[in-house]
Amino acid sequence: MRRFFRFSEEAAGQVGLTPQQHQALLFIRASRNGPGVAVGDLAEWLQIKPHSATELSNRLEAAQLVERREDPKDRRRTMVTLSVHGLELLERLTQVHRKELQQLKEPVRQLLAMLDGGQ
Repeated sequence: MRRFFRFSEEAAGQVGLTPQQHQALLFIRASRNGPGVAVGDLAEWLQIKPHSATELSNRLEAAQLVERREDPKDRRRTMVTLSVHGLELLERLTQVHRKELQQLKEPVRQLLAMLDGGQ
């Protein structure tokens, strides 16, 4: 697992992202909550303080990776969605992650078999 996490951190760095920024983009992409994710939900998922999530979303917006909008249902909340550029960058990262996971498939299977007592 650590090998994969290190790979993921390095892959994110190669495209100019921190691991936290990569995780934020993944969460936003995976969300099915209509107009995006609330900054508060992003904070909760990343286990960071709300003001840190606001700063993170500011940096992602400055890099043109996300767009922020007022929540149409609650004007006090800010919703974050992926920009076209953010989606393209995330897709490139996803492709290299899939290749790495394919290489790790058999070692992980072997490890799980050992944990299950060889069954």
